[in-house]
Amino acid sequence: MARAAVALVPMLAAAMLAGCAGSSAPPRSAGSASDAANAAAEANPNLDLGSSLDNTPAPDIRLTNQFGQPMSLSQFRGKVVILGFEDSECTTVCPLTTQSMVLAKELLGKAGENVQLLGVDANPQATSVADVMSYSRVHGMVNQWDFLTGPAAQLRATWKAYHIAVQIDAGQIDHTPALYVISQQGKLQKVYLTQMAYSSVTQSAQVLATEAAALLPGHPKLASQQSLAAIAGLTPAAAVSLPAATGDRSQRLRQGRGQEPPARPDRGGRDRDRAVRGRGPRVPRPGGAAGLPGRPGQDGPAGGRLRGPGPAMVRPRLRHREDRVVARRLGLPGGAGKGGRRARVTAG
Repeated sequence: MARAAVALVPMLAAAMLAGCAGSSAPPRSAGSASDAANAAAEANPNLDLGSSLDNTPAPDIRLTNQFGQPMSLSQFRGKVVILGFEDSECTTVCPLTTQSMVLAKELLGKAGENVQLLGVDANPQATSVADVMSYSRVHGMVNQWDFLTGPAAQLRATWKAYHIAVQIDAGQIDHTPALYVISQQGKLQKVYLTQMAYSSVTQSAQVLATEAAALLPGHPKLASQQSLAAIAGLTPAAAVSLPAATGDRSQRLRQGRGQEPPARPDRGGRDRDRAVRGRGPRVPRPGGAAGLPGRPGQDGPAGGRLRGPGPAMVRPRLRHREDRVVARRLGLPGGAGKGGRRARVTAG
């Protein structure tokens, strides 16, 4: 299953040369710094800067939310809509998508009141209102968005309209992890594909918030911004130094291969030892609740069974940019967008 856009600053047509005295080096321009930042963002393998959809009308959606209320996309005209497709039982990539949506809205501050978060269930085996409510509860989203579901035929029609490939591979649900930004007039602006990396969640949120801000009146400034350059993740071999609980001596910790992480208090949610249909015997997790993502900096929970992308999705993603195809090969409107941006997609 599951991968706002930062508008690339145009390069300056000509650089103004300052008068050189002696051997003094010319000062670095703001344009050069911006170009360097944009280049770093482009080179980040864990961040999708989006593909333009050229203001194409967004297909309407008529489904039911987690409260059992009928909803439609068209009822949110006048608001910027961030629309994601998520598996209602996913515990790997989809929670990253969900978190980036919420953080993007938070970055907009009060202007976020003019942004609507919508999710559409992409799990053909878990489509009840109870399923989307359960996911919303586990991820603290009950009152933060509308997570839509409905009869299989309606869901399939919605997936097709938005070019979402859904398949069941060895009992696991694979789907295109797409996020769309839709304007107040109901026009598709950009599509993003969530990357399978915890390290880039806040960066993805900033990209989404930047695109939304460009559509909102007054173009509100974000509450905070960070570099969009790649962030090095932590592996089981990484060592960190933490301050001691008492005294001023620090202790160096290392989690080696095969070691269980320290136990964490149960934070509620679904039964963390629940057997997963079609996945073989249950493997208890050393801590945390099923339905919650693993620790930041790692590409999945440290223990237990990964719930979500099967081999058809995970292996290509580990090759970073090798799984990118031009958007128009999927039939997405607008092709690769301005600047040749490409969309990362799942197999299937």
